[in-house]
Amino acid sequence: MESCVFEPHSHTAFTVASILSGRLVGSIGDSPITAVAGDAVLINVGQTHAGQGEELEFVSVSVAPVVVEDLISEIGSIHGGAEIRFRNSVVSDDAHRATTGTIVCELNQAMLGRDAMLESLVRQMAVHLIRSHLAVRRTASIEISRAGPVDRRLRRAIEFMHDNYSRELDLEEIAAAAYLSEFHFARMFKQITGVTPHYYLANLRLERARKLLLETTLPISEIAAMVGYQSQSHFTRVFRSVAGVTPRAFRNARPNP
Repeated sequence: MESCVFEPHSHTAFTVASILSGRLVGSIGDSPITAVAGDAVLINVGQTHAGQGEELEFVSVSVAPVVVEDLISEIGSIHGGAEIRFRNSVVSDDAHRATTGTIVCELNQAMLGRDAMLESLVRQMAVHLIRSHLAVRRTASIEISRAGPVDRRLRRAIEFMHDNYSRELDLEEIAAAAYLSEFHFARMFKQITGVTPHYYLANLRLERARKLLLETTLPISEIAAMVGYQSQSHFTRVFRSVAGVTPRAFRNARPNP
């Protein structure tokens, strides 16, 4: 794409954007970033980021927190209750670059066993990230949920949002899931995650929408309704502000099976 703008947003997964060509200027949290071809941008779960691309081409890989937690336990680093974060926001890493190149080749070639190969490559990438770029710290304040490692005080509310994102949710109902008042819950949520509950829920819905756009042929209007938007036009506007393209363009850009 020639130029694109990504409005501030976050993801419910660990996200790695590998720059293939062009330049990305933006911010992650409160820190400015610049990334060029060969760099990888590392974004933590729930971390707010924004940017503007110039002649930008990139491939983005998201790894669910539960997958990272399982891999950490599997390789013997730590077992449960861990705070997991990237050490740096932008890295230049030859091993990661090589894996990304293989992923791009697989995406561009409809070869037999492509899905299995991509799954294996993403797992390989995740293990490398754990070994080289993720900091893992044991803490009593973290509990495991279906959404991955989360602060124990917010676990019930976050699981509730993950289970009910497809319908209208107000702050009172979400706070009640955590057995907290609206005021106390909203303040605690922002202090711990850096974003409001409404913001977290909006990004959760967009993550689910991306998955449905890529993995199904459902009409966009139906996907909008499934992820909690009452109108396709509102969904399209919000999606474009975050992804840089419309839902239709996002779907059309996926590789042919």
